Amino acid sequence: MESDRFLVAGLGNPGRNYRRNRHNAGFLLVDRLAASLELQFTRHRFEAVLTDGALDGKRLILAKPQTYMNRVGRSVAAMVRFHRLPLDHVLVVYDDLDLPVGSLRLRGSGGSAGHKGLTSVIESLGTQDVPRLRLGISRPPGSMDPADYVLQDFDDFEWGILEAGLDRGFDCVRTWILEGLPAAMTHFNPFPE
Repeated sequence: MESDRFLVAGLGNPGRNYRRNRHNAGFLLVDRLAASLELQFTRHRFEAVLTDGALDGKRLILAKPQTYMNRVGRSVAAMVRFHRLPLDHVLVVYDDLDLPVGSLRLRGSGGSAGHKGLTSVIESLGTQDVPRLRLGISRPPGSMDPADYVLQDFDDFEWGILEAGLDRGFDCVRTWILEGLPAAMTHFNPFPE
């Protein structure tokens, strides 16, 4: 399959109440991409809100699936099939507890490490070979349940750090599209995986 389109799918939970939650880091980066490119999410299709435009001459689809996290795979897979996208033109963006707030880690394949959204994407696409960009949200303090922690909002201090991470995330996505995955990994992963 050849395609001149790229899909960036941010993972999160729909609804105003979740907007600044740690679990919505994927939505936050896709929102940053849309704002930087002066795009607005106006279409509803494939159980997602969508927008599309161009990034340095490349066609780009931005998506925020509107199912809950454990079902986002069916939305992402429907877009991939409809647009006949090769998986190296698909990037899934989501939160990661094991990375410090605002840090990035880009990979071309691998398991889900227990992230229910990525698990759903892998199952729906039938492969682990889908590029993914993880955005750090840090571990919960003390003995707090991670399931409760990810549904809390970033505090003001974390938000300031996250803002810088979202800016780097935009640059990472741009490098991924224009120069490819290895170049983006070299520039934006803080250390080899």
